Amino acid sequence: AARVMSAPRSGPVRNPSHAGSWYTKDSDDLARELDGYLNDVPDGDGGRDDVNVNSTRKKKPRALIAPHAGYSYSGPAAAWAYKTIDPKAVRRIFLLGPSHHVFLTQCALTKCSVYATPIGNLAIDLETYEKLKTENPDSFVAMTQTVDEDEHSLEMHLPYIARVFGNSDSRAVPPLVP
Repeated sequence: AARVMSAPRSGPVRNPSHAGSWYTKDSDDLARELDGYLNDVPDGDGGRDDVNVNSTRKKKPRALIAPHAGYSYSGPAAAWAYKTIDPKAVRRIFLLGPSHHVFLTQCALTKCSVYATPIGNLAIDLETYEKLKTENPDSFVAMTQTVDEDEHSLEMHLPYIARVFGNSDSRAVPPLVP
């Protein structure tokens, strides 16, 4: 998961390079857009059981699959996934995204300590990164900041994570996968 931070921790900050093209870069407009998508998902207040995301769930999900296209295409669909999350129950988010720009044979980990979004910065769980690299040295490589910022698959989830998790103590672990 992610902690929305007011100031970056030590280390590089990944800029929201797709803000302004794949989604709006204006923080107020983006917050309103995401809130609109999330509010359009039925939440159990008299909605039909066959379209109610919470009607048959006793527990909140521990994993999500959500799209990563521009919000004009995938924003409403992603809201259905993010609406099911209980942010108080999540300590760590493993965000997996496919690489569209570089060939990978291993998972790639960011060198950044913070992922910036127009609506708040997300802390990267550097301790978990170190553990992954140390315990599985053949499974992980570091990606450059350029590769990180060129890739949209992880970034498209970051504003939703920042909006849904707010000021929680959760941390993000966003590897890029082959």
